[in-house]
Amino acid sequence: QYLLKKMKEDSRVVTITSGTPAVLGFTPDRRQEAGKQFVDVGIAEEHAVALASGIATNGGKPVYGVYSTFIQRSYDQLSQDLCINNNPAVLLVFWGTLSGMNDVTHLCFFDIPLISNIPNMVYLALTCKEEYLAMLEWSIRQNEHPVAIRVPISVVSDGKKVTKDFSKLNEYEVTQNGSKIAIVALGSFYSVGAKTAEIIENKTGVKPTLINPIYITGTDDKLLEQLKENHDIVITVEDGVLDGGFGEKIARFYGNSDIKVLNYGLKKEFLDRYNPEEIVKANRLTPEQIAEDVCGIIG
Repeated sequence: QYLLKKMKEDSRVVTITSGTPAVLGFTPDRRQEAGKQFVDVGIAEEHAVALASGIATNGGKPVYGVYSTFIQRSYDQLSQDLCINNNPAVLLVFWGTLSGMNDVTHLCFFDIPLISNIPNMVYLALTCKEEYLAMLEWSIRQNEHPVAIRVPISVVSDGKKVTKDFSKLNEYEVTQNGSKIAIVALGSFYSVGAKTAEIIENKTGVKPTLINPIYITGTDDKLLEQLKENHDIVITVEDGVLDGGFGEKIARFYGNSDIKVLNYGLKKEFLDRYNPEEIVKANRLTPEQIAEDVCGIIG
């Protein structure tokens, strides 16, 4: 509905799919309504990214929606066509999560290392519906960067108005001020971080700082430096593999300091027909397990 409205307002807005229009909500009647501004290239993710890059470089506003599990097919085009040329196409990466598809050939938790380490790319992680629509509005309007947005399976409303200026890259949002412990909780796992902070405070009396990083592709060096003043432990939580992931960027920043960093995410492995709840517990990703680890350190 949002994209249909944008298409009607601006003929430059083009929505692209590679054989999965339903992930964008484009039913047959909506595709007909969109007309030539909706393009289905078939199962050809490589072509979809190259097409988006070409449209963007000529002044169009392409939005390509793709499941996380299929984005690896287009790595060459992401790097060589899109990001080298710094073309302002928009990618919606759906179901980037442990809790998505669970077939070994359809895993959705490898996209962060794949996308976030390509130069010029801006990869955003949303925590609610309001952030999602605000990110989408900004990414379509801006002309400076290729932007990808990581869209979880469930996007809920928190009722809060988003006033953030996304063009100020890598500025994280502190949603709760505290001390000693900081929790940097990315995207769909922000709620895990919030619950962890609550448990830690109840058990120890220490109120952790809670941070919504928003930007997967960069670090807020100013904020991370400030945390050194009254924090001893920084925790990162992400809904994806740890190797090459978001948390490692934070750990690298604090590498030569006295700050202790705990990275929480998934082990690098292929899983097949798994139970998400079991994998979450096996990787110590429940708020209770994370809080237990932290309480064990601070005594």
